[in-house]
Amino acid sequence: NGDPTIAQEECGHLGLAVPVMDPKAAQYGCAIRWHNGNVPMFQSIRDIFQPHASSSARPLAMPERLEAPQGFPRISLRPITEDDAEDWNDVRWANRDWLLPWESGNPVGGGKPLSFNAWVRRMRDDEASGTGAVFLIEYQMQLVGQVSIGAISYGAIRSGMVGYWVSQRYAGRGFAPLAVAMLADWAFYDPSGPGLHRIEIAILPENFRSKRVAAKLGLQPEGLKRQYMYVNGRWRDHETFSLLASDQSVSVTERLRRPAESSEGAGR
Repeated sequence: NGDPTIAQEECGHLGLAVPVMDPKAAQYGCAIRWHNGNVPMFQSIRDIFQPHASSSARPLAMPERLEAPQGFPRISLRPITEDDAEDWNDVRWANRDWLLPWESGNPVGGGKPLSFNAWVRRMRDDEASGTGAVFLIEYQMQLVGQVSIGAISYGAIRSGMVGYWVSQRYAGRGFAPLAVAMLADWAFYDPSGPGLHRIEIAILPENFRSKRVAAKLGLQPEGLKRQYMYVNGRWRDHETFSLLASDQSVSVTERLRRPAESSEGAGR
């Protein structure tokens, strides 16, 4: 048997380097050979990128609450529920001008807007399928922001996209980088999490607060994605930053054992 980490792929135009797992789907026209010259086998490109490309995809066992470690601001993360509708809407409305420049949306539109309860039910579906999780950020029992991971893929990818926002009233207290670090530790290392290899944050070039969050956590810049996301009424370029589970010898949260700086905003 060949080593799947050094399989040779013959689909260079797709930019793939993946292990051979499935001999089906020759119709996709890409042969992947082991480095030691074993018989060519075919793999479905579609299967690689589907969230459930591997049996490792499973429902997320959402924690009741994640508490910040000692020595950090005493924030906590917890799953959002239908009971949070009033508080969530109050905080979002109070921060509408603060968050508007970073608001993403669907350019196609159409259909009836989701109610808050329908949105929460959709989150439960994402948790059940293992494809996403949304946490409220709380401080002194008050809702101060939100952090989430979505577009979770398994199989040969094992990655997810992180987003976040913090109320303007609580900006400058280190809540955003701490919340992202706590989420990353859960997504990378916690048995209840998705067990990811990589997380990514996409940030508008002018969102300097969010870029400081990425810098604090040691995320690596990976360049510009052209017209990557539809934000505030138009397609916008985004700078992307990534973090790997193997990038640190300690937890992501431990990287923040230094004085907080005023750097948080929204992760777009």
